[in-house]
Amino acid sequence: MRYVIIGAGAVGGTIGVRLAQADRDVTVVARGAHLDAIRARGLTLRQPDGEVTARLAAVDRPTDQPLPADTVLILTVKSQDTAGALAAWVDAPVAGGGTAGERLPLVTAQNGVANERAALRLFADVHPVCVWLPATHLDPGVVVANGYPHPGMLHIGRYPGGADDTDRAVAADLTDAGFVAPVRTDVLRWKYGKLLSNLGNGLQALLGQDIPDALVERVRAEGVAALAAAGISHTSPDEKAERGDLVGQRPVDGEARSGGSTWQSLARGTGSTEVDHLNGEIALLGRLHGVPTPVNVVVQRAVRRAVRERIGAGAFPLTELEKMIA
Repeated sequence: MRYVIIGAGAVGGTIGVRLAQADRDVTVVARGAHLDAIRARGLTLRQPDGEVTARLAAVDRPTDQPLPADTVLILTVKSQDTAGALAAWVDAPVAGGGTAGERLPLVTAQNGVANERAALRLFADVHPVCVWLPATHLDPGVVVANGYPHPGMLHIGRYPGGADDTDRAVAADLTDAGFVAPVRTDVLRWKYGKLLSNLGNGLQALLGQDIPDALVERVRAEGVAALAAAGISHTSPDEKAERGDLVGQRPVDGEARSGGSTWQSLARGTGSTEVDHLNGEIALLGRLHGVPTPVNVVVQRAVRRAVRERIGAGAFPLTELEKMIA
């Protein structure tokens, strides 16, 4: 199998370098200074036990050459960038005829639960991944992965349910690359459990590491209530904890991980975040099923304001956030 990693940031960069180390054929998709750095110097993955630089093929869009028929596309962009990435790749030609959307498996290794439905509108073969992968991408050409003893846990299955030979083959390659990669026939249940964990991402982006426990508990409680009202099952914290010792976190060069994915978007000044696909998913379900979700809605508003006003990661005043909630 050959892999095209669409989005060579924290998650995609870690997966791409590790697969390349396992002698898989990998192309990464990046843009701007990050793409220039990868082409010039390779993609450097810094880890607790050292760093490695992989010289990977790197592109910013599909080329004129047809994709080999054994290609797997792995989508790792943030959820707010999914529509653009799908549109860019769906009509890419495949050797032997047809398009990527018709013939190639698309693996969605992303936070949130809306990407798979969007992908299935365009791609016939969609495989969700529940991602636990503590990594950071702030500088061009560099990804820092703090996961240890494994770099991440990547549950994979088929959308909307079940599992097939593609899942098993991709999981085997990910396992060879050092990941914990269980095949799950109920992978969406795991993704909804991860969504509940991700509801604190926006709070971390706003406030940094010093988040009042009460706020974390409130966004999660609203999330649990909204999922219950919608009849959506999810994993429990205990299920995640069963294998939590396989993907802990260790410092890299003496530094702990700075912050999660939403924090990184604010820190890099990307101009957008995934908050409307995390806390916004709970707001959506709440409105559909008559469940109030005021704290999740405020987190959305505050993060959008931080983007708009260029408030740095962790620099949003707690008093202002509490005033908005009140």
